[in-house]
This record gives sequence, C-alpha cells and structure tokens, in this order.
Amino acid sequence: MSNEALRGEKTIQEPAHKVSLIDSVDEMTVRLLVDAGIGPGMRVLDVGCGSGDVSLLLAKLVGKDGKITGIDRDGPSLEIARERVRKLHLSNITFIKGDICAISPGLGPFDAAVGRRVITYLPEPVDAIRKIAAALRPGGVVAFVEHDATMVPGRLKPLPLQEQVSTWIRKTIEYEGADIHIGFNLPLLFEQAGLTLEHVRAEAIIQTPRTQYPTVAIIRAMFPRIIKAGVATEEEIDLETLEQRLFDERTKANLVYVSDMVFTVWARKSGIPK
Repeated sequence: MSNEALRGEKTIQEPAHKVSLIDSVDEMTVRLLVDAGIGPGMRVLDVGCGSGDVSLLLAKLVGKDGKITGIDRDGPSLEIARERVRKLHLSNITFIKGDICAISPGLGPFDAAVGRRVITYLPEPVDAIRKIAAALRPGGVVAFVEHDATMVPGRLKPLPLQEQVSTWIRKTIEYEGADIHIGFNLPLLFEQAGLTLEHVRAEAIIQTPRTQYPTVAIIRAMFPRIIKAGVATEEEIDLETLEQRLFDERTKANLVYVSDMVFTVWARKSGIPK
C-alpha cells in the first residue's frame, strides 16, 4: 500500500463540475444549533468533543462573550483540538479530559449541552443524558446530531460497491456496540431522561455523480477497526483503488444515492432560567 494512497493523494478522474458534500454534516449541525437557540454569550458544553469540530462551530455562534467547554476521554484527540484552537487564537474554548457520564458539577451550570455521534456509542444512554442534563441550568437545552442506518442505502438501482462500503461502516460500528437506529430512538431516550422534546429533524446525505463525499477518508480512518471487527479484509477493501472504483460506479450508473440519514434532535431541561 503506497504512502500516496494512505494520504489520499491518488489522482481520480473527476467531472469538471462537482459539488462538495464534505461540509454538509457541519451545515446540518449549525442549523441544529441555531434552531435550538445557541447564540451569543451562552456557556455550552460540547459532549464527546473529540478533535474539536463542533466546538469550533459553537465558538462562532456564542462569540467572544460566550464560553465553550469540550469534554472527551481521548487524550490524543484533545491535543489535536487544543492545537487547532491555539492556531486560531481562540480564547473562548477550553478542553478537558473526562468521562461524559461523570461530569463534575463544578464545570457548570451550562446553558446548553450538545454533541455529535456520541449517544449512539453509549451503553446506558438514558443515564448518560440525565447526567449531562444535570450540568445545565434550569431550562437549558440538550441538542444532538446522530447518524442512523435504518433507511439507508437509498437508490433506484443497485450500486454494489457503494452499498458494500456502507455495510463495512455499519457492521463495524455495530460490532463496537453502536446503536445503528439511534435516530429513531433518540427522541424517546430524551423523554425517558426527563427532558421535554422540542424538535426532531432528519436530513439525508445525497450523493450524485457530481458530488464529493469523503467516503474513502472515512474508510481509511476506520481501516484498523474494520479489519479488527472481521467485517472485511485488506484485499477486499483495496484502499489504493477504492476511490476510483467508487467514482467509476457512480458515474457509469448516473444515479442518486442516499448514503446517510442524519437526525438532529433537541430538548429542554425543566425549570425556569434564573
């Protein structure tokens, strides 16, 4: 396997005009945050912040008078997040290492708690949501973005390779304990945790022959996990040629393909803000 392939430098024959879908989940996330009422001056907890993607989106919304606290148990990801913040000279984001199910009361109270692709991995989600909500002020908002595999893939005709790649991802995270139906379950989990559900929305990631979505980057990042789960072999995946093969299949079929459903859900803690 070449270094160029691992870095994603393989030259792919692409159409002259294409639309990028790389930022589409960020756009969905921002819509959720804005619609849930995240705004200037708020103190927000980013649950399972990882390398800081959602924290950076939040920082723009809360402004210099707001405060973002990201919490995650993965040290290397937090170091990446801190370096990103340093390079951007942002003073309103802090990252701490910790268990999202054991948030220190001293960190709060927060006006809102948000997260992306977090609840799906929690073995006791209702208990976790209750503990997250405990860090909020009365009337605080809980808002999450979660991917759901229940209704995908969507297509009018078979796209065998696209479907195979989606299956690798789904079976791997399912092997790791993820709830692949979390979008359908999350509204009920919020209510079971004692929150008042305010809104549920589902949006699709739609790929066409002229769109670009980082499918191969996702497979590359998940590669060791896919192998460990026994979902596929290195030879079956063939990272060096995967991107070209996916591109060739999409362009030859000239079809629209729904690869992901993204659920955005927000709810509110009871009580009147002080």
